[in-house]
Amino acid sequence: QVQLVESGGGLVQAGKSLRLSCTHSGSIFRLSLMGWYRQVPGKQREMVATVTTGGDTDYADSVTGRFTISRDSAKNTVYLQMNSLKPEDTAVYYCMLRRYFDNYDYWGQGTQVTVSS
Repeated sequence: QVQLVESGGGLVQAGKSLRLSCTHSGSIFRLSLMGWYRQVPGKQREMVATVTTGGDTDYADSVTGRFTISRDSAKNTVYLQMNSLKPEDTAVYYCMLRRYFDNYDYWGQGTQVTVSS
């Protein structure tokens, strides 16, 4: 069974930082692409950042230069360091694990990030 447990969301002022964490309780972390997505009410979920097992990263244009994704295989954990936060970053952030062998996605429960102006 694949479980993803997120933490680190909250309320923060614009310009400040937050770090999200997502821990996978299972055995396929090393066989999966990891990522963070976000969603606001009435809009589609959008990719924020992804990281491969080899450490290759991809970012949405809106967060490039401000957010950093990383993964720690020893801890089965993926992180999203968010700096210089903006009110438009307010959303529910979801951790995603994608199995390489069949591209099946698992999702965490989501964590709210609210950035006040």
